Amino acid sequence: MKKYFFLSLMAVTLLSCNSAPKEQKAGVVDFDKRLKELNIVLTAPSAPLASYVKTVRVGNLIFTAGHGPDKPDGSRITGRVGEDLTLEQGQEAARLTGIALLSSLKAEIGDLNKVKRIVKVLGMVQSSPDFKDQPKVMNAFSDLMVQVFGDKGKHTRSAVGVNAIPANWATEIEMVVEVED
Repeated sequence: MKKYFFLSLMAVTLLSCNSAPKEQKAGVVDFDKRLKELNIVLTAPSAPLASYVKTVRVGNLIFTAGHGPDKPDGSRITGRVGEDLTLEQGQEAARLTGIALLSSLKAEIGDLNKVKRIVKVLGMVQSSPDFKDQPKVMNAFSDLMVQVFGDKGKHTRSAVGVNAIPANWATEIEMVVEVED
């Protein structure tokens, strides 16, 4: 009996760590609450590096500029995956880039509960010529979107390797998001 209880408790713990957002009344998810559950803190978006804006809204779609892997201390993960960085460090860069994108998205729309769907993602991974696991790097970003938004976070995606990214970022990601009117 004790062994069964322990295994059941382990299963519940694993499911809660990897599950989609918890539903509230009438199937509504509070995404700000979900971010807190995941220990994710959104910050003010960093300034653009040149003459562009971080987000543009066209109708119900938000288009984001390419974002990089901002660390909470303001620094960024830089270098080439497969040369300067490991796969795991590249995945952390993709996850941090996702958090930066969520920060810009929230600044644009005010409330992440307005998100209807993450539609399209372009992920660029600065990598060595022989590195072929760009999709594995980008999975960290995609997994984050599903952890935060559940099925609304599932998206189409391209994951490409590039020789260089501005500011030597390890990853640069842009996305298109459908929001409520």
